[in-house]
Amino acid sequence: MGPIGQALDLLEKVIRLTNEGNYWRASTTLNLIASENVMSKTALKAYLSDFMFRYAEGKPFKRYYQGTKYLDELEVFTAKIIGDMLGTNMVELRPISGTIANAAVFRVLAAPGEKAAIAPVQAGAHVSHTKFGTLGALGIIQVPLPYDDENMNVDVDKAVKVVEKEKPKFVVLGGSVYLFPHPVEELADAIHSVGGKLVYDAAHVLGLIMGGVWRNPLEKGADAMTASTHKTFPGPQGGLIAFTDEKLFKDVGKTVFPWFVSNHHLHRIPATAVTALEMMEYGREYAKAIVENARKLAESLAEEGFDVVGENLGYTRSHQVLVDVRRLGGGAKCAALLESAGIIVNKNLLPWDPPEAVKDPSGLRIGVQEVTRLGMGKSEMKEIATLMRKVLIDGKEPSKVYEEVKELRSQFKTVKYSFDEVRAHEKITTLLDLL
Repeated sequence: MGPIGQALDLLEKVIRLTNEGNYWRASTTLNLIASENVMSKTALKAYLSDFMFRYAEGKPFKRYYQGTKYLDELEVFTAKIIGDMLGTNMVELRPISGTIANAAVFRVLAAPGEKAAIAPVQAGAHVSHTKFGTLGALGIIQVPLPYDDENMNVDVDKAVKVVEKEKPKFVVLGGSVYLFPHPVEELADAIHSVGGKLVYDAAHVLGLIMGGVWRNPLEKGADAMTASTHKTFPGPQGGLIAFTDEKLFKDVGKTVFPWFVSNHHLHRIPATAVTALEMMEYGREYAKAIVENARKLAESLAEEGFDVVGENLGYTRSHQVLVDVRRLGGGAKCAALLESAGIIVNKNLLPWDPPEAVKDPSGLRIGVQEVTRLGMGKSEMKEIATLMRKVLIDGKEPSKVYEEVKELRSQFKTVKYSFDEVRAHEKITTLLDLL
């Protein structure tokens, strides 16, 4: 077999795995990964554009490349509609991920050897906040914020004392595990009193903020809010930063490029714009359904015999649910068993886990934002809890439960809370034909 024959054999494997993977994740499984979502077909059509092949370095209308005039106009428009929903006219869309957004802000706020105060990873901080991630890569010293296990949040009184003593250049709240809102206002006052800034990582809750069910940190004293555009905000993978501090906005803009991003994956921009317009139209209804489903799932899991974290606080006020599965074999074992049944979750550290438990932590992290966007409601949350019980508590063969999962999933194929639902409208149909 010659080189062409070998290449064709490899191409066949790539296409087969891609098609099977698409069908498996998009058609037969319950995706409960808290950091994922699905775009509407309308947004996807905008995503698959000629912008995918093009380059634009620098800021809109001040690029280092020609041929960007349409992208420039679109990027400014997208930043404006997102800013309008967040209450600011300072939005930076060029970071290609939430981690890159964090890196650009951190780099401006502190030099190597200076300090930043964050919550521990077990308490929800993202790895990019830590000495093991972006913070460490930038040479910034990590100062831990005290944590209150009972209230599952930063201990405000102790944290204020840490800030006053250590005088960090910035504090980071938010992260990758969200059950309850963080004390933004209280810590903003403390960090501002020592000349520092407060950064809020809204990667997971951007859509909930836009939908009005989660506090907007920009209104509570945050100087910058970093975010992802593919979690509760159901757009393409990417990042953004919103600001209340004009100088910080300008300084970060000079740092995103050329420090962390060259070309910023231009096809993200029209898809992000479509998703933002969908959030303007449907965001409140969608966000309300997400948090109601998360609460119902938590309550249903508890009724089925699971140890759901945060019972004394009402389980959750976000899209996430945490389950302590130590008595069921631990997070790694339970996540693998559920995957065999077509239920996709991730193992996760819980506040009482030591950092070294990351490979086999106590918990499972569950997010309902994707199944909610597919139209599932409270009755389906109860059904999901029952399916999980069959696998993890009853010990039923996962392959048999998978048949029930596939049956449930087959009833939810259409993306809701989107312009897909009005595709029959003459204007929408005409516009989509133009793409």
